[in-house]
Amino acid sequence: MSSKRKDYLKWDEYFMGLAILASMRSKDPNTQVGCCIVDTDNRILSLGYNGFPMGCSDDEFPWERKAKSSYDTKYNYVCHAELNAILSYKGNSLKGARLYVNQFPCNECAKAIIQAGIKSLIYLDDKYADTDTVKSSKRMFKAVGLKFKKFKPLDKKIVIEL
Repeated sequence: MSSKRKDYLKWDEYFMGLAILASMRSKDPNTQVGCCIVDTDNRILSLGYNGFPMGCSDDEFPWERKAKSSYDTKYNYVCHAELNAILSYKGNSLKGARLYVNQFPCNECAKAIIQAGIKSLIYLDDKYADTDTVKSSKRMFKAVGLKFKKFKPLDKKIVIEL
């Protein structure tokens, strides 16, 4: 009698892996962020990654981080992964969902996450933890009871073999 595999991916690993895989679609030369939203039954609802809005050419809009004017930087144009995932959802509601993201959300994405009714957040990295935007996100999440936790992988890598 054989038994089931023991080395399969746990749900958090699976969904964070999808968020990381989604981030690889980003054409941003500096920061690639991906997001995966799932329901309480572990069904994938939506995926997103950071990039320009549909119809805005990534060959014509700026990717620069610094310029004389913010008009010539990516920050006025890039849509974050979390917002893309929320806006791409075609169902009725994201109420009660979990959001997986490889970078802790900014305050603008935090507002959208809260307004969408998402109840928990699992993140991989918090490299901007000391910025006002991330501090504001955490303040809002705590105020509304949105739970957030750092993803702790069981293994250091996920390998995709073809």
